[in-house]
Amino acid sequence: MSLSSRLISAACIAALRVLTGVRAQWLGCGPASQPRIYFANHSSHLDGVVIWSALPRTLRAHTRPVAARDYWDASPLRRFLASEVFGAVLIERKATGHARGQVLEPLFDALDRGDSLILFPEGTRGDGEAIAPFKSGLYHLARQRPAVELVPVYLDKLHRVLPKGAALPVPLLCGLRFGAPLMLADGECREPFLARARAAVEALRG
Repeated sequence: MSLSSRLISAACIAALRVLTGVRAQWLGCGPASQPRIYFANHSSHLDGVVIWSALPRTLRAHTRPVAARDYWDASPLRRFLASEVFGAVLIERKATGHARGQVLEPLFDALDRGDSLILFPEGTRGDGEAIAPFKSGLYHLARQRPAVELVPVYLDKLHRVLPKGAALPVPLLCGLRFGAPLMLADGECREPFLARARAAVEALRG
């Protein structure tokens, strides 16, 4: 990361902490350097960077938010922030045909390099209240990389800081809780696993 990217990163982290007041609560595990997938509920475009900014500095360098290319590639500023500041992995959420089968490849590549990921299995932003059923990506990642810890995360009130359609964020005290890691059980099928993973996030509501 260049000096300018580091300075922008520090400014973004400071701004997010002022806006949200977020301090990480590690309820079921502690920070760790091994590759992990942090999976969370999703209600705001700030979700990924809030989780990323709450991690210890040494972990941020190896933790990559997973984000939609159509949003973060929409302007030069967003593209710069995603690639140069947050180190995001951008995916095609509207891929079809052969390309759809390749959507997860950049995520596998990141994990194989020793990076962690921040993932939102709902696939799109919700209303900040109900957590939608999880899509299958988390299951495929867990099945193909069984040694990677899956850490549930719950974000509270982020949808009120930057509501859908809003141009400017609104300062509000928010919550961020990390739960106990889970793993895909031997022989566990997709739907039961996804339901269990969703329940692990829901249990962190407090």
